[in-house]
Amino acid sequence: MKPARIEHQFDYPYTWDQVAYGDWARTQLQTRLDEWLPTLFGYHLLKLGGLSCELVSEQCNIQHQVCVDQHNPMRNVTATHYALPFIEKSFDACVLAHQLDYSDDPHRLLREVDRVMIDDACLIISGVNPISFLGVKKLLRGKHQRLPWAGRMFSPLRVKDWLSVMNYEVVEAHQMGLWPTQRPSARHAWVESSASMVTPALGSIYLIIARKRSYPLKPIKPRWKLKQAVSPLGGVVPNGG
Repeated sequence: MKPARIEHQFDYPYTWDQVAYGDWARTQLQTRLDEWLPTLFGYHLLKLGGLSCELVSEQCNIQHQVCVDQHNPMRNVTATHYALPFIEKSFDACVLAHQLDYSDDPHRLLREVDRVMIDDACLIISGVNPISFLGVKKLLRGKHQRLPWAGRMFSPLRVKDWLSVMNYEVVEAHQMGLWPTQRPSARHAWVESSASMVTPALGSIYLIIARKRSYPLKPIKPRWKLKQAVSPLGGVVPNGG
């Protein structure tokens, strides 16, 4: 397994137009987000990265939404992903769309996001599944120079492991989109829906919803036991005299 932290610096894509099959991938994510965003409550929502900024979140109950990026015109805060200009425990939810795929240090990115999230906050992460039709295209000649193949692809299982170490509970996980296409049609949508029920693990796009927990997910029972107090043997204690 390759290490998560590398020396190479990536250029984050700040719009879906820079990514191959970008409109298709955004549609896949938006469909699932439309189901989850109305269930979120709180005061502040963080959308980190240009790809996250372009996802529609008007149906979310959290009204104050902060879009952070360096280039996307929809941003309202300009900052780097590793140094967010917010105090600790500021946000009730965070959308992290395909940001781990272009991070040279995903552990550091997750720690920074965790720093600004309150206890029991909701973290929504998406990315490209390397074990999929979209992922294996990275092996083709010339593909590694284009997005999304120019970035990194972490398996959903590996991302879940990172979250468990940080004491996050995965509430739900989806993998969607078997065959990427530039021109979605009704027939393509029907094939996608039918095939995804048979081979869900091969979905090109994964979506993970996790909750930040402030207590251990699996409480460890102490091995020691209190010794029973020594009680005197029954009998009558003679009076002094």
